[in-house]
Amino acid sequence: MYHPDYLMQLCHISDHAVRELEPSFAALPTTPYADGQYRLRRYSVVRCQDGDVHQMQHHTFMQSQDINHHQGGVVRNFEELTSDVIHSQGLFELCQLFKDNNELDDEQDIEIHQMRVITLDDITPVSPEGIHQDGFDHIAIAAIHRENVQGGEILVYKDKTERPFFSLAMNDGDVALLDDHAVWHNANPIRPLNPRHQGHVDLFVLTAREH
Repeated sequence: MYHPDYLMQLCHISDHAVRELEPSFAALPTTPYADGQYRLRRYSVVRCQDGDVHQMQHHTFMQSQDINHHQGGVVRNFEELTSDVIHSQGLFELCQLFKDNNELDDEQDIEIHQMRVITLDDITPVSPEGIHQDGFDHIAIAAIHRENVQGGEILVYKDKTERPFFSLAMNDGDVALLDDHAVWHNANPIRPLNPRHQGHVDLFVLTAREH
């Protein structure tokens, strides 16, 4: 049963978790989808139980067109998170935080997107969907690292037609938990601080639809 008790909350994972997870983003692949050349991604469905993260059967990913106006109705097939990331203490810490704050049980599937958004030319969208909801009960956006970028602030709205009530350039280890039924979210685009070098933002997005 879904029991919302917050619009959003800001939490943190440890510096150790951040440092353990950060190197794995360098190996994220491009994808053949509309955003695939600048939003590099892996995706897995997991459960967090018995002191570890357990990878579930491979899933494709699709959102309906009424949820995702950018790529709705497109079946997307991403490479899985690597075994080293799945079984890392850092990912377990992040999944346990998500599970505890949303009171999820041991049998709850958690969908994880590991993403690197890289700067292309000048301005690159972090959230090409614009102001949106994801169609889940719970969402977490975890910032792992940013390099040579400005912008990328997370924006949270009570109503998608109004100005955001929350804006934050998230630091390494910040985790924003959102009630996807109650708020909308977006992110500002990014651009490189030094245009001679590529910049990037690394993040995990966790979602759960309660069973």
